[in-house]
Amino acid sequence: MKHRIVVLGAGYAGAYVAGNLARRLSPADTEITVVNAEPDFAERMRMHELAAGRELKARNLADAFAGTGVRLLVARVTAVDPGRRVVTVADAGGGGELGYDTLVYALGSHVADHGVPGVAEHAFDIAGRPSALRLRERLNSLRNGGRVLVVGDGLTGIESAAEIAEGRPGLSVALVARGELGARLSAGARRHLRQAFDRLGITVLEHTGVEAVEATRVLCADGTALASDATVWAAGFVAGPIAATGGLEVTGTGQIVVDRTMRSVSHPNVYAIGDSVHAIGDNGRPLPMSCGSAGFTGRQAIEAIVGRLTGREIQNTRLVYTYNYIALGRKDGLLQTVDDEGRPRPKHQGGRTAARIKEGINRMALWTVSHPTFGLPTRKRRLTAAPDASRRDRGRVAA
Repeated sequence: MKHRIVVLGAGYAGAYVAGNLARRLSPADTEITVVNAEPDFAERMRMHELAAGRELKARNLADAFAGTGVRLLVARVTAVDPGRRVVTVADAGGGGELGYDTLVYALGSHVADHGVPGVAEHAFDIAGRPSALRLRERLNSLRNGGRVLVVGDGLTGIESAAEIAEGRPGLSVALVARGELGARLSAGARRHLRQAFDRLGITVLEHTGVEAVEATRVLCADGTALASDATVWAAGFVAGPIAATGGLEVTGTGQIVVDRTMRSVSHPNVYAIGDSVHAIGDNGRPLPMSCGSAGFTGRQAIEAIVGRLTGREIQNTRLVYTYNYIALGRKDGLLQTVDDEGRPRPKHQGGRTAARIKEGINRMALWTVSHPTFGLPTRKRRLTAAPDASRRDRGRVAA
């Protein structure tokens, strides 16, 4: 029986890892299945653009994996049982259990409501394509002068506010920041950000905490109420509860705790990548949730899985975070470098050049997902040990 590798999630990290493993491991010994809730790849770095009105072509995952040997299962993961080595899924046929020998957990993250009442009922987010389209529909319904309130001053909040303000100039856009706007940027980058927001007509409310979200307003910690026709919640992300419920060791944010090779410290047949993993970078600090971190953690997991299955030495790949790329609409942006302590360096790049760099990164990331095995070594590595035949009856989804 072949060694079964199951990849949960086909975002930037999951799709990249699945394609790499398919190219590097012999199909005579392995079978690779990717489970994803949607048939199309979601360009998460562009969801603010989709919400603001930009047309994004849907990228079919079946087309991306065609000819690679990777099997795509469109289903929603409902549970993981690492003790039995099975994943429970729900699909159009009802779902069932999917067995694995090696599991790659890449289910990503969702919006963190931080316990604020009303977020789930009244706020919009751009964590995925369905929610971004829901926000887009809401924005389409607003007349000139409609009030859009973005809560959160991280990269997602900044990019969302800028894109909406530029793409829909008839709307009134405001951003609520818990601290100083652009606090994680250098002084020069903060100036550029404020100038961009002034140019786009974005109102900034700094040092403001949100205590509740209602249908037409947001209640702040100081007692003020901010009118809002569309509240966009961009106050951070958190991993889902499936890993913790399944018994994997996780952090308080739900991320799976791993060793240097992205292998779960509690269940050695499980690897975690992307937003799902609590990975310590080369600077001794946890890598932030980002597309860049997805690439670095994915590469390390690939080396570890291939190395362990084929008896080869496992190489430690780089685990670094050195840049923040921020889009400020279509023609402006910021490139901020950070040091080993995560602090912003004095130098930054702003304007059209930074915007072109960010656009290039977006296109490169999408191209990599659309061509998951391009440019990889053509030699297929055989496994050094016989697959675990004791689990022969768990290889398919049961109706």
